[in-house]
Amino acid sequence: MKAMARLLVSLIAGGLFGAGLIISQMVNPARVLGFLDVAGTWDPTLAFVLAGALAVSVPGHWLVRRIGTPVLDRKSHLPPPGRPDRRLIAGAVLFGIGWGLVGFCPGPALAALGTGEAKAFGFLAAMATGMWLFGRIAGR
Repeated sequence: MKAMARLLVSLIAGGLFGAGLIISQMVNPARVLGFLDVAGTWDPTLAFVLAGALAVSVPGHWLVRRIGTPVLDRKSHLPPPGRPDRRLIAGAVLFGIGWGLVGFCPGPALAALGTGEAKAFGFLAAMATGMWLFGRIAGR
């Protein structure tokens, strides 16, 4: 029963996240690229979405750390405290470069599939290929 509840909560949370991305138009690469175009016609919309995300996640992280054990799992899955390592920094840099080049990151790209955005299919195929290549290289 606990596994089914966890699955249902995950489905609802993912659905709300995807709906939020669609409503805020973060599935539109032009919206994201407009935010990154600070020298041109800057679009501040993404800043408001990020501020809203922080307004929810910061108290949520505080609550998870304070409660300790989650209701539907054995342990919380927060990152350990400490300094980021080279792999995390390299991954963040690659993520940022890819996001800046095409205006998609994984969450909005998956949500964009539901809107029929053709570019999302190409992005997700390239992302899956990159993940597969990393798995092959890191496995050596």
